Amino acid sequence: MARNANAVRRSLNARPVNRALNNTVALRDPRTRAFIAASVATAAWHGSNWSWWRHRNGGFGWVGPLFWPFAFYDIYDYTFWGYPYDDAFWGYGYPDLYAGIFGLYGYDGLMGYAGYLPGYAGRRGGNLDTYAYAPSTGRTNLAQMCGDDSRAIAGLPIEAFQNAIQPNEAQRAALEELANASEKAAAGLKASCPTDVALTAPSRLAAMQQRIEAMIVAVQTVQGPLDKFYGLLSDEQKAQINALSTTRQRPGRTAARAGPAGPACDVTQPGLSEWPTATIEQSVSPTDQQRRYLDALQGAAAEAAETLKQSCQTGPEDALTPPARLVAVGQRLDTMLQAVKTVRTAMDDFYGSLTDEQKAAFDAIGPQQAGGRRHVRGRA
Repeated sequence: MARNANAVRRSLNARPVNRALNNTVALRDPRTRAFIAASVATAAWHGSNWSWWRHRNGGFGWVGPLFWPFAFYDIYDYTFWGYPYDDAFWGYGYPDLYAGIFGLYGYDGLMGYAGYLPGYAGRRGGNLDTYAYAPSTGRTNLAQMCGDDSRAIAGLPIEAFQNAIQPNEAQRAALEELANASEKAAAGLKASCPTDVALTAPSRLAAMQQRIEAMIVAVQTVQGPLDKFYGLLSDEQKAQINALSTTRQRPGRTAARAGPAGPACDVTQPGLSEWPTATIEQSVSPTDQQRRYLDALQGAAAEAAETLKQSCQTGPEDALTPPARLVAVGQRLDTMLQAVKTVRTAMDDFYGSLTDEQKAAFDAIGPQQAGGRRHVRGRA
């Protein structure tokens, strides 16, 4: 545990990561956020095969106990700048839900992040459950990935909008209302940062649900003021706002991907929805009743995977304005919440039927996968 805690500390305090976490301008680049997430998410993994649930942009959906780091940045990137920035948001999907259940981490690995959670601030003592992992100085912690500076996040597009349209008094007032709503939404997402470490599959699914629900509230908070502001614009001003996405394309964006297209979301490895049934049978040795619960859980997971897949296939190719893209974001989050709830209900039934010994065996399946006891890429 101490080794993993030191690995997390070194990752968070590494100069490139620490500098980026404390630089709002740098965090506006989704590649920087992906680099931070990848560095910190894999810090406590030693010799693990994690490539199967890495996002296409290089990031990860989980950083220790935190699901969806930099959520508000990802929402804003796609909403205000459009397709060139879609990977960061639309890359989330069923692989992250699956990773929440069978993630490549165990108790020792996850506890390495404990000291960086708000609930562990100032804790001291010899109990391993409250082992003090946080650095003695500096403000680097997981809360920053939840949106530590809400005003800076909320102000991302405001200056660009002002420069693009030269707003009149009514438009300026609506833009200020949008900024205030954005700040409120960002603060709500910050509050959804976990304060404790979720060590079991049911508790990780609960953490996912809480985070997604907070994101949905954030979208709802911003949607009305954004619609109001956009509705006050002339056709010429709307064209100027919509054109911002084409002028803010990320460095290195290839011409082939610069044109309109649907979101590249939920990139699932072949066979990912196939659960490690044989491993569960061998490790847990379920009774007949428990096996029925397990069958229902696997069916719920398959249903969730299909629901999220269909959400991608009917993606918002016609979402060409910021209000329309925010609607698309809200719809995708609603679908993700439905998927998580579907799996969580079945998981609670199955997990609740297990003995303590069986629960321990089930919880160990993720680390077993990481150790290469079965073919991860083919049957994740």
